Amino acid sequence: MRFWLALVLVAVLQGCALTVSDPRALRPIDSFVPLASDARVWVEPGYEDYGERVAAALPAAIAQVEQAHYLPFARPPRIHVCGTDDCFRRYVLTPKLSAAVVPDNRLILSPNLAGRESHRLQTLLTHELAHLHLGQRIGHYHSTLPVWFHEGWASLTAEGGGAEYVTDDKVFEAIRDGRKVNLSVRDTPDKRHRASASGLSIHAFYRQSMLLVGWLKTQDEARFKALALAVQANTDFEIAFWNIYGQAPATRLAAFYDAVLGDNQPVQAAPEKP
Repeated sequence: MRFWLALVLVAVLQGCALTVSDPRALRPIDSFVPLASDARVWVEPGYEDYGERVAAALPAAIAQVEQAHYLPFARPPRIHVCGTDDCFRRYVLTPKLSAAVVPDNRLILSPNLAGRESHRLQTLLTHELAHLHLGQRIGHYHSTLPVWFHEGWASLTAEGGGAEYVTDDKVFEAIRDGRKVNLSVRDTPDKRHRASASGLSIHAFYRQSMLLVGWLKTQDEARFKALALAVQANTDFEIAFWNIYGQAPATRLAAFYDAVLGDNQPVQAAPEKP
């Protein structure tokens, strides 16, 4: 008992949520084999063709993430490719997703991306690699980084990946109806403020968050880069934001919302990709 308590304390003190947040994170991944052509891609046996498509998409996705995050991956990424629903459900609690990074920073792709959603493979791979890139440095979904920034940055990095099913115009319409991302609430280790906390659907939340992050970047990329590097150095988001902008996020981003409410659309964060 003392050993497990010590292990949990070490993980908390290191700012990581690698294995303690979900029992499935302790389950060994033993149903995948490395792809012969690219050892970074591990596949469910029998689905090597799917793995080859992932391997072909991987170099561009990695380059996109490293450019957007201003840093290389801390370690070579590994992607696990599930060819069956049973495989995906074994490791992912929310099997309706098409890709996920689970609590110990395992990136797992659903068979959906080899079937009805094959057109999303490049963008969703990039989105999830953005989460993995950050997770390598600060742990999985660190509570000092708000969900809106976490998901908005990943969607921006993926040029709309993860937020494809809502357009910018729909986001502006929601904002004019009073449905805005709640920028004032703070996450805690046991409470994350997701889309429902802002009264938005998941796709609307991702898209609006992406526009917020994109607005910060287009307004002043030097400051945005400083924020991105501070976050990746495990600085508390609120502290980093105040140090760089001299304001709270809600105060700074009020200008984005004012532009929408004044019928003056902000600069688009990413091209429309419905």
